Amino acid sequence: MTGRSEMVQLEFEASPRPETEPADGPIIEAIDFSVSFKPGTYAVRNVNLQVPVGRTTTLFGPSGCGKSTLLRAFNRMIDLTPSARVSGQILYGGVNIYDRDIDPVMVRHHIGMVFQKPNPFPKSIYDNVAWGRKIHGMKGDMEGNVEKALRQAALWDEVKDRLNESGLSLSGGQQQRLCIARAIAVEPRVILMDEPTSALDPIATYEIEDLIESLRGSYTVVLVSHDMHQASRVSEYAAFMASSEIGRQELGGTIVEFGTKDMFSRPQNPRTEMYLSGKREAVKKTK
Repeated sequence: MTGRSEMVQLEFEASPRPETEPADGPIIEAIDFSVSFKPGTYAVRNVNLQVPVGRTTTLFGPSGCGKSTLLRAFNRMIDLTPSARVSGQILYGGVNIYDRDIDPVMVRHHIGMVFQKPNPFPKSIYDNVAWGRKIHGMKGDMEGNVEKALRQAALWDEVKDRLNESGLSLSGGQQQRLCIARAIAVEPRVILMDEPTSALDPIATYEIEDLIESLRGSYTVVLVSHDMHQASRVSEYAAFMASSEIGRQELGGTIVEFGTKDMFSRPQNPRTEMYLSGKREAVKKTK
């Protein structure tokens, strides 16, 4: 590992927790950020966005506008797609996480991910939560940390007497909360959630929404949602994404409007207003 890698890693490890920082300062900042999966086309293009620390921010917009791509770029999950090419910057704590000397594993330690479909490991409930701490070599009271994560995920009372049972034995909603506990256990500063309730029934959905609200302030949550009612319920900030095109050339998704949750009732950009009212013209803008 080079000296530069060690320096950046120390900067990450020394970063203060959200509650010690300015209430609305950006913890993640995208600067002219673009993602391409094949030459000449873009999934995301020229995104500029500041994610407020300790708040819940929702990315919303039509299918195919790059929401999930941008979310995965925030912790370098995009690296898992060999054809992906990026330009611009994603800053975390002022450090560009796409600097060639940055370790993606370290990034994912600080910026966790919860996926659309619950994906517990075929291990016990306890081992699912403890797994991340073990692979990162984190010390301390493992049993206490597992309990803390399960409590924060509002799952402890339901599983405290069955920690040795398989995580796959849980219901869909419980599995998703287990995945959230697994993300929390490594003490990240940011939790990314890609449509975390789309595969769940209404009761499990509301349980996840309550959980997201309970995490407010302790963590920065960035959520992708197609459900505008959900987004308006859980968000403090929101970013509307949409694509543009010239003829048949796809220019990629970008941020059309960013603001507080008031956007859902009082949008400032005409495209946002059209999208929220269900008008097809908002989906793509032709230049």
